[in-house]
Amino acid sequence: MWRHARVATLADAAGWGLVERGAIVTEGARIAWVGPEADLPALGAGGAEEHDLGGALVTPGLVDAHTHLVYGGHRAHEFELRLQGASYEDIARAGGGIRSTVAATRAAREDELLASAAKRLRTLCDGGVTTVEIKSGYGLSLEDEARCLRVARRLGDTGVTVRTTSLAAHALPPEFEGRADDYIDAVCQWLPQWHALGLVDA
Repeated sequence: MWRHARVATLADAAGWGLVERGAIVTEGARIAWVGPEADLPALGAGGAEEHDLGGALVTPGLVDAHTHLVYGGHRAHEFELRLQGASYEDIARAGGGIRSTVAATRAAREDELLASAAKRLRTLCDGGVTTVEIKSGYGLSLEDEARCLRVARRLGDTGVTVRTTSLAAHALPPEFEGRADDYIDAVCQWLPQWHALGLVDA
């Protein structure tokens, strides 16, 4: 049992269903009851283990339904270029944009991708996120996309609910320059392989 909490139940559009002096009763990993502390149900013989939340705000876990957490490198310098008026197209023509991230992702080791993605995930969790959808899309080859999807799956070992999406057609990789149809054909052959390995949900 969790007591002395401000609980946002989201049961009411006005005020997020906020219960100022709320309590939560759990059974295992499930919430069995939530409401005003004054209305706590009788818990039977032996009661329950109690936790005092000291007035902390408790909310449902947030879902981030669109993330790109697994990639190599960064494009911080491109942000400065954008502030100076450069368009995304200008940056891409100069070798930046998605292609620079693809090159950095392909060059990164799997443990490096995991470490950087885990750091990004921790930032989301610190903000209340408990479920994430993670897209691939920065490998753009059979093996590099699979590597990114493996990393995304491994992030689920942290206790966060993870769903993975193949975004292999995010951009045209350099080795398929001028052959977009061939690349889409290749991606269509890769998808069943990733699915068979349990790497993709969508």
